[in-house]
Amino acid sequence: MSLPTLFIPHGAGPCFFMDWARGPADTWEPTAAWLKGLVADLPQRPKAILVVSGHWEETVFTVGSSPKPPMLFDYYGFPEETYRLRFDAPGSPALARRVRELLSASGITNAEDSQRGYDHGVFVPLLLSTPQADIPVVQLSLRQDLDPEAHLAAGRALRPLRDEGVLIVGSGMSWHNMGGFSPAFTGKSRAFDTWLGAAIANPATRDAALRGWDRAPHAREAHPREEHLAPLFVAAGAAEGEPGRVAFADVAMNVALSGYEFGKLAA
Repeated sequence: MSLPTLFIPHGAGPCFFMDWARGPADTWEPTAAWLKGLVADLPQRPKAILVVSGHWEETVFTVGSSPKPPMLFDYYGFPEETYRLRFDAPGSPALARRVRELLSASGITNAEDSQRGYDHGVFVPLLLSTPQADIPVVQLSLRQDLDPEAHLAAGRALRPLRDEGVLIVGSGMSWHNMGGFSPAFTGKSRAFDTWLGAAIANPATRDAALRGWDRAPHAREAHPREEHLAPLFVAAGAAEGEPGRVAFADVAMNVALSGYEFGKLAA
């Protein structure tokens, strides 16, 4: 059985682990609840998880190969307790080698990094999804140019992992404008979110739509720079020709946010 691929909103910094995250309904409780059920609701438990985070970019696709990745607290100005979070899931040098093998077989230049730790695009959502940290996790970088076709192609190359028990997760945000979390952007975020949900749903036109994502309504207000959208391209590419659906939708901090699933029809 093939695992689906996922694109998840990883929230704002360590938002799920702060007191204000338990406040009004327009904060992060629904997102946290969805992330908590993410792995439990899969058709089978993954043997490993490959995460493409919006917080790691390199000149070529680069895979983390440490057997025990450290924590990388790449957020700033948050409460002191959020710098004591621990996510001790093991890495997997074997999976890192397999990722490189698949990318190379498709002619995609790649590298590895044996030192880099889990950034918050990895450890923040997975602390909710896999709190026991008992599933090996490997991180794959974005390519710095953020070219949609290059990231779709990387996803296509990694498609066999789904038959090998590896869950492929793109971790970013469907809306990521740091100055655009206010009521002035609610309607614009809904328009972009509606377009994106429709774009991912049709496998026949999905790749073309994502290659031209910046022509969508309010696209550059949603993503002044698309590093938090690019993980979606990889997740979609790894399920080319297969169904896509909106698996989660909410309004948080006044903007519409969604998560997506590819390769498995809704029940």
